[in-house]
Amino acid sequence: MKLITVILLFSVVLCVQSQNWLVDSARFMKEAGQGAGDMWRAYRDMREANYKNSDKYFHARGNFDAARRGPGGAWAAKVISDGREFLQFGSSGADSDADQFANEWGRSGKDPNYFRPPGLDPKY
Repeated sequence: MKLITVILLFSVVLCVQSQNWLVDSARFMKEAGQGAGDMWRAYRDMREANYKNSDKYFHARGNFDAARRGPGGAWAAKVISDGREFLQFGSSGADSDADQFANEWGRSGKDPNYFRPPGLDPKY
């Protein structure tokens, strides 16, 4: 309990040292919310497209869009992507590794079209 209290107090002191900590945290939360929306949109589009071999493209696109929001969006993309891979049952390790590669590709700002399968509707 004492350790948790010390960590909490140390965190508060660090936050207070930053003059714009409230503004920065509000911006981060806004970016995280928008990034989560980008991830949801990519998932919804993937389900709607229902197109063979398009999974990696939508992984990369969702992470790319979310990360462009800023640090909060990149954080949301990582948490959602990692959580999805952790909870995905019946998936091979190789498929999960390939999904994570596409996730990191998109989050790093690289073009998600690298994973775009031929013939996928241009609206995506």
